Amino acid sequence: MTTSQIFFCGDTHGHFDHVITAVLEHHPAALVFVGDMQAQHPLDEILQPILNLTSIWWIPGNHDTDSDADYDHLFGSALADRNLHGRVVEVAGVRLAGLGGIFRGQVWLPPKPARYASSSAFAAQCGKGNLWRGGLPRKHRSSIFPADYAHLASQQADILVTHEAPSCHLHGFAAIDELARSLSVSLTIHGHHHDQPDYTSERGRLGFEALSVGFCGIRDQYGDVIVRLRES
Repeated sequence: MTTSQIFFCGDTHGHFDHVITAVLEHHPAALVFVGDMQAQHPLDEILQPILNLTSIWWIPGNHDTDSDADYDHLFGSALADRNLHGRVVEVAGVRLAGLGGIFRGQVWLPPKPARYASSSAFAAQCGKGNLWRGGLPRKHRSSIFPADYAHLASQQADILVTHEAPSCHLHGFAAIDELARSLSVSLTIHGHHHDQPDYTSERGRLGFEALSVGFCGIRDQYGDVIVRLRES
């Protein structure tokens, strides 16, 4: 199967000009945001100059549920169906798996046992006054629930895209390692921490390659740096 270049975009936090410039210059087959976009307008409107030039995908980060606007500009945009969280999609000849959001102690903070297995179980106990738009509280719409994790782990993919980091990061999780191995991926790519450590020496221990894109950084699936991370 022939694969084409895919760009993975680190936490943008409202900055998108560098993404648009990179696509106009390099013409990648696809673009994947690894969370914390915090779009200040609907995502499709911000990315209108490149909508017809590349295939755009994303996973949510923890800050994408900070406010109603952060949520609506992403989950309510015309690109809402491009959310990779909890599924495997073939993009530019590559099977991409996505796990958005973060682990939170109120729900599940590995390696501790989960307190709630699913979003519906959490919503059922939190009281009507804490519900948001009739369902799960907005903050926890970027929490990782075991049910979503397990559903993803039952599939197969080439690349796992996460907001949380695997254990090779100082603040990473072995649960991400285990998910990557269950999926049989050869590569994981994460955001969240705004840095870009070199994980080369961890390949043997992990059983897969790991990459971090950093704050406003862009890398492709081969590890090449397209746009260097910014100092956050």
